Amino acid sequence: MAEKTVFQRIIDREIPAEIVYEDAECIAFKDIRPQAPFHVLVVPKRVIPTLNDLSDADAQTIGHLFVAMRTIAAEQGLTGGYRVVVNCGPDAGQEVMHVHFHMVAGRKFGWPPG
Repeated sequence: MAEKTVFQRIIDREIPAEIVYEDAECIAFKDIRPQAPFHVLVVPKRVIPTLNDLSDADAQTIGHLFVAMRTIAAEQGLTGGYRVVVNCGPDAGQEVMHVHFHMVAGRKFGWPPG
């Protein structure tokens, strides 16, 4: 059996996290190295290592994460907007091989990013 990712350990309550949202399909918690005043990670509870590992059957799960982000934005009062970032693979900066979306807000962002 593969070793659990840090995100799975958070989902399983084996390690603490500052959770801001949770439902049956996903969890969102504050990033331990925030890049903005508001920075949470939105993670499906089912492990999908990278975007490249998605199947057609995952479409509903990924769509659900975006609806959850809309809810989080409303609950957190992110009226000025927010950015959603996802990295796919080590060359893109993905450190934890469990698909996750970064929601960042609370400052102005430039374009193009990185």
